[in-house]
Amino acid sequence: MGDYDEDTAFLGQTGPYFWTTFFLLNTVYLSTGFNGLYMVFIGSAPTHHCLIPDVNLTREWKNAIIPVTIVDGVEVQTQCSRYKLDVVRNLSAQGFIPGRDVNLTNLELEKCLDGWSYSKEIYQSNIVTEWDLVCDDQWKVPFASSTLFVGYLFGSLISGQLSDRFGRKKVVFISLAAQCVSVLLQSFSHSWKMFCVMFLFVGASQISMYISAFVLGTELLSKTMRVLFTTLGAFLFYCIGYMTLPWIAYGIREWRTLLAVLSSTSVVYIPLWWLIPESPRWLITQGRVEEAEAIVRDAARKNKVEAPPVIFKESELHSLTPSRKYSMLDVLKNKNIRCITLMCLLLWMAINIGYFGLSLNTSNLSGDPFMNCFLSATTEVPAYVVSTWLLKKYPRRALLSIFLSLGGGLLLLIQFIPDTLQYVALALEMTGKFGFTMCFSIVYIYTAEIYPTVLRNVGIGMCSSAARIGSITAPYVIYLGTYNKVLPYILMGSLTIASSVVNFFLPETLNRDLPETVEQMQECQGLCHGFRKTKYVEDEGRRNQPIQREAKV
Repeated sequence: MGDYDEDTAFLGQTGPYFWTTFFLLNTVYLSTGFNGLYMVFIGSAPTHHCLIPDVNLTREWKNAIIPVTIVDGVEVQTQCSRYKLDVVRNLSAQGFIPGRDVNLTNLELEKCLDGWSYSKEIYQSNIVTEWDLVCDDQWKVPFASSTLFVGYLFGSLISGQLSDRFGRKKVVFISLAAQCVSVLLQSFSHSWKMFCVMFLFVGASQISMYISAFVLGTELLSKTMRVLFTTLGAFLFYCIGYMTLPWIAYGIREWRTLLAVLSSTSVVYIPLWWLIPESPRWLITQGRVEEAEAIVRDAARKNKVEAPPVIFKESELHSLTPSRKYSMLDVLKNKNIRCITLMCLLLWMAINIGYFGLSLNTSNLSGDPFMNCFLSATTEVPAYVVSTWLLKKYPRRALLSIFLSLGGGLLLLIQFIPDTLQYVALALEMTGKFGFTMCFSIVYIYTAEIYPTVLRNVGIGMCSSAARIGSITAPYVIYLGTYNKVLPYILMGSLTIASSVVNFFLPETLNRDLPETVEQMQECQGLCHGFRKTKYVEDEGRRNQPIQREAKV
C-alpha cells in the first residue's frame, strides 16, 4: 500500500457512502455532549440554610435563628451557621422577642448540627442535597468534577494503544457500552466516593470513544470529507448534544433519574455496529487485506462506481514495515522542539481552563441555570462554523492570538460590570465562551500542522495531556468564586492573555506543507536559535534524503 488515498481514488471525494459514514460517526458525538457536562446541574448548590429541628420555638425565633448577612448589597440568610439552639430555645421559653428584648449580635453561633434545609425551587434533588456537599464539604463538588477530567487523562493515554491493537471500531463501541454502564452505575451511587469512582470510568470511556471515533472518521473518509469531519462535524454534533442537555435536565429535576435517562440514550447506537465499517487502513496494517478490500468494494457499490480487480497490491504492503519509533525523549532532546512544545502545552492548558471553567460556571450565573447552559452551548455553534471558514483563509497564529485576547480580555472586563447590569455580564461571559471555543477548534489543527509526521502523535499526545491537566484544574478555579466571585475571571483572563502573547513566538503554518521529518519542522520565532532546516527530495525510491543545508531561519 504505497498510498491508501491513491489506491482508493476511484471512490471519489463524496457520495452516499462517505456522507452516510460522516453522519453515522458524528451521531456518536451527541452522547459526549449529553454526558460531558451534566455535573453543571447535579452538582449545583441550591439556596440553603441550617435545618431547624422541630422544637418549641415561637414564630419570631424560628425566623430569627438563622443569622443574616449582606451579599452584593442584599440581605440573605447565612448558609453554614445558626444561633446556638439551646440558647435560643431558653430565650423563646422565657418570652423574649428577638431584636427587641435580645440583641442578636451578642448571641453565640454554632454549625449546622442537624443538617441543612434546601430550596426545591430549581432542583428536587442532586448530589449536593443528598450528601450535604456544602460549607466544610463544599470542596467535594469541584473534586467530583475533576475526577471526570482525570478519567479523560487516563482514557486519552490508553485509547490510542487499544485502538491500534484491537481496531478503531471495536474500541468505539466498547467505550460507548462502558460509558452507558458507568453513567447508569453512577445513578445508583450510595456515597460521594462511589460517585467519584464511577465518574473516573465515565471520563475514561467518553474520551476513549471520542478519540477512537475521531481516528476512525479520518481513516474512513475521503480527503474532502475528512477536513469537514475534523474541523466541523465532530465539534458541531458534540455541541448539539450539549445544547440538548439543559432541556433534558429541565424536564428531570431528580439527579438519579436524570443520569439513568442519559445512560439509556446510548441504546440507540446499537444498530450502528452493523452500519459503520472498520478502518481499512487499520485492517491492512494487521495483514487483513481481504477484509479491507471487501469494505472498499462495498463503498464502491454504494457510491455506484466500479472498483479495479485488485485494489491493494501485495508488493505495496512492504511499505508498512515500522520505521523508527519516536518518544517524548526526542521532544526534549531538541531545543527548538522543546521550546515549541512548552509553548503549546501552555496554550492547550490555558484554553481548556477557560473553556471548561466557563462551561461549569453556568449554574453560578444569575438567571435561569437551564437557559444559561443552553446559551453557553449555543455560542459554540457559530464559533465552530466561523473557525472552519477562517482557517481556510487566514493565518493560524494571528487567529489564535486574536481570539485568546478576546476571551481573556472580556473575562478581565467582567469584574468591572456593576451588579445592576447582570445581563451585560452574562453577555460578556457568553462572548468570552465564543472566543474560547474558537481557540479550542483552531488549536487542534494548528498543533497538528506544527509537528512533523514522525512526532505528530507524540506532540499532540503531550498537548492533550496538558489539556487534561487544565480541565482538571478548571473546577477549582471556579471554586475560588466562593471566596470572591471575580477571582475566577481574573485568573482565567490573565492566563489567557499571557498565552496569547506566547502564541506569537510559534511558527505560522498557513499554506505550508506538513513537515514529515524533524529537520523539516519550522523554528519558533525569536526564542530558539541554532536549529537548521533541511530540504528533502524523493529520488530513486529513497524518501526524505538531505541534499542541501540552509542558513538559519
